[in-house]
Amino acid sequence: MRTAVVIGTGLIGTSAALALSGRGVHVHLVDHDPAQARTAAALGAGTHEAPEGPVDLAVVAVPPAHVATTIADAQRRRVARGYLDVASVKGGPRRELEALGCDLRQYLGTHPMSGRERSGPLAATADLFEGRPWVLTPTRDTDTEVLNLALELVALCRAVPVVMDADAHDRAVALVSHTPQLLSSMVAARLQGADETAVRLCGQGIRDVTRIAASDPAMWIDILSANPGPVADVLAAVAADLDETVQALRALQSADEDKRRDGVTGIEDVLRRGNAGRERVPGKHGAAPAVYEVVTVLIGDQPGELARIFADAGRAGVNIEDVRIEHATGQQAGLIQLMVEPRAVPSLTDALRERGWSIRQ
Repeated sequence: MRTAVVIGTGLIGTSAALALSGRGVHVHLVDHDPAQARTAAALGAGTHEAPEGPVDLAVVAVPPAHVATTIADAQRRRVARGYLDVASVKGGPRRELEALGCDLRQYLGTHPMSGRERSGPLAATADLFEGRPWVLTPTRDTDTEVLNLALELVALCRAVPVVMDADAHDRAVALVSHTPQLLSSMVAARLQGADETAVRLCGQGIRDVTRIAASDPAMWIDILSANPGPVADVLAAVAADLDETVQALRALQSADEDKRRDGVTGIEDVLRRGNAGRERVPGKHGAAPAVYEVVTVLIGDQPGELARIFADAGRAGVNIEDVRIEHATGQQAGLIQLMVEPRAVPSLTDALRERGWSIRQ
């Protein structure tokens, strides 16, 4: 691939353009808002000038509702040899393209499973897709050249190709992406009218659950409008769990010992099913999830402290698998949780104590 056009210079489109440009592909940028395309170009994502002739690949990075009409227009103008989209819903756009009479041999639906809470070209990064799954949904109609172009795009973005059926993809993202967004927003919405004293007690748990609630509502309305059925199916199952959990909690309030036992059983059931589901979430580099131990250290909120603790862990010969930071309310300090292999805990703990760190049990 030597040339490409990216239509839509938001987070995903600009990130893909940055990755392609950084690896020698000449990228042309198009957006309904010319100022946004100029911003992406200023970031080094490509040029906002129109190509002189057909490019190798057109990457359509627009909301799901506009994918089909955008590709249909691009095909009429013979913009590229191959066309793909990166929308988060796949079945609907393909059916719309078929209804519009588009050449489906030249088209491939794709979805990079990566993103951020922020949107727009200024949030884009060239490494956004590195190591992340990138779903491809080819059919028997898909031309081999177009599939190869898509695989080359994924490789240039350093992502991992995953081949799926379009409708199976939509059911999958309803479960692992779209429903979590709504649930995160629902939990965060409870904080809107909460007492200030309660909000000040927020810890890492509520931050983890509500992180994605900061996402752009307009973007998510576009996504959910394109995949409402599968998301509603998952939410209905969650609602059934919620009803059962509410009943179990009410039972725990009962003076009747049998009812309280039923309540304990109900709560334990949902918690254990949660444990089992969490264990299926892929671990580091997509491998089977590993069990890590946590070493918690008190750390000052000042320049250089993170670098110092990582360096001290490195000197001890310990690889930090993951890290979390919980800031102390009203203090210039916090707790850093270092996740390491269980066998590394004693040596890391001893080494950090020797270097003056305060370990919390």
